[in-house]
Amino acid sequence: MRSRPNIFSTFVLMAAVLLSSFSFAFANLDEGMYTPDQISRLPLAKRGLRIKPSEIYNPNGGGLSEAVVRLSIGCTAEFVSPDGLILTNHHCAFDALVKASTPQKDYVEMGFKANSRIEELPARGSSIPYSIFITQRVEDVTSKINRGTENLTGDALAQAIKKNTDELQQQEQAKAPKGSMIRIQALNNGFFYYLYQTMQIKDVRVVYAPPRNIGVFGGDPDNFEWTRHTGDFTFLRAYTAPDGSSAEYSPSNVPFKPKRFLTINVGGAKEGDFVFVLGYPGGTSRYRESQSIDFSQKINFPFLSGYFRSWSNTLREIGQDDEEKRIKFQSDIANLDNSRKLYEGGETVLKRADVINKRRAEEAKFTAWVNANQARQAKYGALLNDFSTVYKNYYTTSARDRVLRTFPNPSMPVFKQILDAVQAVRQGKPLTGEKRMEIQEAYKDREPVLERELIKFFLRSIAELPADQKFTVYEELFSRFQGKERRKAEETFAEMIAEKDFNTPETIFALYEMSPAKQRDKYPNIADFMTAMAAEKTSIDSRLQRFNAESNRLRMLYVEGMSELKGTRPYPDANSTLRFTYGNVRGYKPREAVTYSPFTTLKGVIEKDTGEIPFDVPQKLKDLQRTRDFGRFGLGDSVPVNFLATTDIIGGNSGSPVLNAYGEQVGLVFDGNYEGLGNDIYYDDNYGRTIAVDIRYVLFVTEKFGNAGWILNEMNIKGAGAARAKRAMAE
Repeated sequence: MRSRPNIFSTFVLMAAVLLSSFSFAFANLDEGMYTPDQISRLPLAKRGLRIKPSEIYNPNGGGLSEAVVRLSIGCTAEFVSPDGLILTNHHCAFDALVKASTPQKDYVEMGFKANSRIEELPARGSSIPYSIFITQRVEDVTSKINRGTENLTGDALAQAIKKNTDELQQQEQAKAPKGSMIRIQALNNGFFYYLYQTMQIKDVRVVYAPPRNIGVFGGDPDNFEWTRHTGDFTFLRAYTAPDGSSAEYSPSNVPFKPKRFLTINVGGAKEGDFVFVLGYPGGTSRYRESQSIDFSQKINFPFLSGYFRSWSNTLREIGQDDEEKRIKFQSDIANLDNSRKLYEGGETVLKRADVINKRRAEEAKFTAWVNANQARQAKYGALLNDFSTVYKNYYTTSARDRVLRTFPNPSMPVFKQILDAVQAVRQGKPLTGEKRMEIQEAYKDREPVLERELIKFFLRSIAELPADQKFTVYEELFSRFQGKERRKAEETFAEMIAEKDFNTPETIFALYEMSPAKQRDKYPNIADFMTAMAAEKTSIDSRLQRFNAESNRLRMLYVEGMSELKGTRPYPDANSTLRFTYGNVRGYKPREAVTYSPFTTLKGVIEKDTGEIPFDVPQKLKDLQRTRDFGRFGLGDSVPVNFLATTDIIGGNSGSPVLNAYGEQVGLVFDGNYEGLGNDIYYDDNYGRTIAVDIRYVLFVTEKFGNAGWILNEMNIKGAGAARAKRAMAE
């Protein structure tokens, strides 16, 4: 699970629980990405929790949640020592490793190890340094934000909500400790409002990362797949100024002293164990209307999977003959491959589960419930018809809009500058000094081959639009060609933009000196295409603004109505804020006659060994298995590597700790399974699984393979039964 929040999983909750989702036809036991204030109302003791809910999250401070942080690149991480040591995923530190690498020192390939704190490597992403965000307080402020708005609608309601939000945020910021930041967020289209108090630590460094053939073992073929055998972990460390305040990197900075850090249980987990996860899941939309699911399955997911495939394949081809670019593009390729597989799997799962028709059946029940009561008719009677009207208007151009609003993407800087120039001249806007600098900047790191191939991809996508959604100017330019001739014409068009006619900033400057007529005389096809594209994008923006304004209002009412029908208050959709989910270590049956057990071991790693990327096992790992040199981390004749749990996670949860019934870390979330994809929309308890690195493999690789045992010395590591025995005596 390459944890960028635009990617991943979805799950649904038990209707018997007071805080359950209105999750329609299902009563899924382990669904739910709960906000911290909801934890105390869950039936956790019955499920197996052996600590108090207040030991997980305490609004007055002191809970385990204080040890769990959000990385600036969109992952979760956790403090595992009193000296700011952080554990997260290898793929979450991937950008930092790539940024620090050279052809001579490829830290992705060879790994990185600091032998002391002075050798720890500043973690810098592709554009900015890594940082972490610590959640200090979470509060449901829905009633405060809605105060005095009960009888308002439309603009008056929006203005009142904004006024209440601004005032409360200012009041709370004035009371917040120095260095803390207050923000209030609307969730589920304004059904909830939550206040978050956070602080940022700006100096983060890499301590230890295993090599590629452990940290990324299995690569894209194994991504989202079970069985899995990946050591997807990295240790980082947070630093502050000597006075404890947040500061940019400096050699004089000192390790951060967290209020709370996690205890590690070297006994790990076993099948059936109760476990829970704290983390920062990126984004879900589980309470959406049936039309939204229809759009995702039939239009959005298929387009995005093809888009990411084209982008990734081109970067891979560019890097084949250029070692420096191969290293540079590693992170991008990994994330693009992850996204492509995510959307492919999501489409497959939504079809398999027949989610569209299930949601329509739930809406039919909702209609019957509404019609049975006059007051409900007054409030909800028009809701589903209004949705149908909104989507009828939007769907007439939805496939075309999906393609054109993504075109151009950030890796097509010259196309964008041509588009801007054509549009500016038609609007009478001159070339400014600021724009001139922007154009020059566009040429610095561009990849002409990538831009050419992406233009070709978009032209093919436009060609494949439904008959009633064609892009007229494209048809005028290319419809006279067929088959190979059309592909050749599209390639010529792409080459003119990316490689031939506009290969220097000066060629763009010159466009600003031409009249629209002269632009068309010199570049007839390009000028016509860009003119139509600019007009269409303006039209798309207008349509989307209207659609969002209308659908947001309806969606809030939809959540309210469904919640009233079920007599429940749902957990909010994920939004990269602190969440809690729970479940058990458990396998699953992906298809007929196949059963997956929930653990893999080092023996399985070696069984996959082919000697070639991505299944090339390091010789030292083979030797450690052959000699059974497992240290304290072995179990039987091997070392546990990965395991499955029913906890409800999604992109952004990568790096989240998996904790046992006593709140001790036994694993590290790094992926979801293929059969559970599409879970940003729909969760199925029979299939949805978290894939985690077993904590024993993390420690084993660090100490026995990486010879970095000094890192473990600062951690609080307990044996399998020690913590339980101690607690039993106390009780």
